[in-house]
Amino acid sequence: MTRIKNGNLYTDSIYFTRIKQFLSCPKSVRGIRPLELKMFVQKKYYSILIVASTLLISYLHYSTLPGVYELHNIFAELYYIPILLGALVFGLKGAVLTFIFASVLYLPYIYINWSSAFPFLANKILHALFSGSFAFIAGFLVDRERERRKQSEKQRYLAGLGQVATTIVHDLKNPLITISGFARRIQEGKGDINKAVQMILDSAQKMQMIVHDVLDFAKPIRLTLKVEDMRNTISLACDSCKAKAEEKGVVLSLNLPDVSLNIAVDGLNMERALVNLISNAVDASDKGEIVVVQAMSEGDWLSVVVKDHGEGMDRETLENVFIPFYTGRTSGTGLGMAIAKKIIEEHRGGIHINSQRGIGTEIIIKLPYKQVGGEKKHKREVRLHFD
Repeated sequence: MTRIKNGNLYTDSIYFTRIKQFLSCPKSVRGIRPLELKMFVQKKYYSILIVASTLLISYLHYSTLPGVYELHNIFAELYYIPILLGALVFGLKGAVLTFIFASVLYLPYIYINWSSAFPFLANKILHALFSGSFAFIAGFLVDRERERRKQSEKQRYLAGLGQVATTIVHDLKNPLITISGFARRIQEGKGDINKAVQMILDSAQKMQMIVHDVLDFAKPIRLTLKVEDMRNTISLACDSCKAKAEEKGVVLSLNLPDVSLNIAVDGLNMERALVNLISNAVDASDKGEIVVVQAMSEGDWLSVVVKDHGEGMDRETLENVFIPFYTGRTSGTGLGMAIAKKIIEEHRGGIHINSQRGIGTEIIIKLPYKQVGGEKKHKREVRLHFD
């Protein structure tokens, strides 16, 4: 992945490996508010369903003749349904409250039709004991399972963070050792001072890039949309990767139409996404190979294609290429593709990859045209999550 800062080109260093434990952590652990809102709405509907079903069962009791014992026994057993639902949705508290609510509705019926006969008393007492025990046990088991899952999720989350921290520290350690070693040589007056200073500066730059990568990925992306000619954005992205391509002996071929490609886009972030994709294509190419970047209009969509003739991706890499921190190479952060995908999708677009071993990789980006009169700016904040 490559980044532009103050007009200079920076190439990322190695500091992440595949960390699926961190990515498998559910969104609830990461505090995603839309998910919490969805759960709140679901619980509201379940509450209405529990209350309505309990009221309906009680109504059936009161509307049925007391002498029809078989039906009343069936209605009494139906109370287990809202109790179970209360346990599954709200745990022990929900199960107990549902049991109490059902009992309050059912007690007047028992009082009205009270009988001192032993079968009647035994039936009502046993039913109350069984339903109360069921509510407590079901709610307790649900709460225990939820707590177990919560602890397991936290452990996976912390394990992932630990692995991320370990890899970051490991790669910070290497340039730090270089800086320390050459600084000591300067202090002792040994070796070429200019060479030592250059090595220290290069190592410091690598450490700076690692820190910037982590911060860039963690902080939210703020999109500022305005109508721009995508040809300019694509050209700037290619210019940013030109030095890297020339260093590797790779040819960058840019094919753009003569007509403008006006679209509502955040130019800086879209350029960043394209730089990541083009840079990856250059990395995958050998000396003398060509990386083709082209754009075209396809109805209501703008298509951007980045194609290389490198070794291609295997099945595992293709399946995991958009997972943050995943990389199939010995170099690279594993963040470039994930960030590019997120930026493109937040523009209401999509990204698709075709790749074959020994043939190469083709990345297809599709962005919808926006019918915007003038250059109205639309700001939207986007946070990068592990979807």
